[in-house]
Amino acid sequence: MIEKHLVLEDIDPVSFYGVGNVHLQMVKSLFPKLRIVARGNVLKVLGDDDEIERFEDIVETMRKHVEHYNTINEEDILDIVKGRKTKAESIKDVIVYSISGRPIKGRSANQQKLIDEYEHCDMVFAEGPAGTGKTYLSIALAVKALKEKTAKKIILSRPAVEAGEKLGFLPGDMKDKIDPYLQPLYDALEDMIPPTKLQEMMEKRIIQIAPLAFMRGRTLSDAVVILDEAQNTTTAQIRMFLTRMGWNTKMIITGDLTQIDLPRGQRSGLSEALEVLGDIEGIGFVRMEKKDIVRHKLVTRIVNAYEQVDRSHATSPYSTASTDKNDNKR
Repeated sequence: MIEKHLVLEDIDPVSFYGVGNVHLQMVKSLFPKLRIVARGNVLKVLGDDDEIERFEDIVETMRKHVEHYNTINEEDILDIVKGRKTKAESIKDVIVYSISGRPIKGRSANQQKLIDEYEHCDMVFAEGPAGTGKTYLSIALAVKALKEKTAKKIILSRPAVEAGEKLGFLPGDMKDKIDPYLQPLYDALEDMIPPTKLQEMMEKRIIQIAPLAFMRGRTLSDAVVILDEAQNTTTAQIRMFLTRMGWNTKMIITGDLTQIDLPRGQRSGLSEALEVLGDIEGIGFVRMEKKDIVRHKLVTRIVNAYEQVDRSHATSPYSTASTDKNDNKR
């Protein structure tokens, strides 16, 4: 009889053990000759050498399954014990899995184009209306790079531009005032990385989220860097950001030119960058459309309704809406 301690590294033990330790109890029933005790992320096992060796192989396969798919169920455990592929392993073209085990993948032609451009280019611009998955897919690609160790860190940034409200009226210190602008980035990460692991990565600065102004003077290497809401950058800001690119780095720049919140008369840096960099080799461009919207079906209807209003204003000689819109793009 020997005793061995197995450490469940890089996963949430709760996902491994199951709610109410149901997975752990199942594993115990499959190895009745072993005495198995769980303490946090450590499994203490007592039994014969050969049986422990087999148990160790099964546990490691289960751990890798949880690490990759963020979940495991009783059927998966049985498949692993019997040496079969799990159902999740048969699903193709998945970027990463959500913390609930949902596969995250391209759901439209343009979403798949964004994934393909990322694979072939070190810098990708993705422009299009709200709800088309630009930010979410970009963060999924970054999380995948981190998991596969093709990048050492993720850097996410947004310009802190007021959309009608004023920063000065928000409560708290500067971090408290800025965080609401960065919340959509936190939301996407929380959907893909277990809470404990995400907190650890942010504390170790493996994942960094910061306003665009904090990028000045940095060289961003060995990273996936995402600039979200780039339509609200000025020409100087986006030029500063793009020139932060270092070795072994990929950049994704997302934005929606119909939602510019810059002061009237100030041209969007994203709009200019799309014109200036359009012929540069090594830069990919993806234009998302209404058909790519993957949010609630009402989002598509809302986008259509506002486009009709914009068109009617543009053709009206008595409306200043078209002038206001063009001022933002000059």
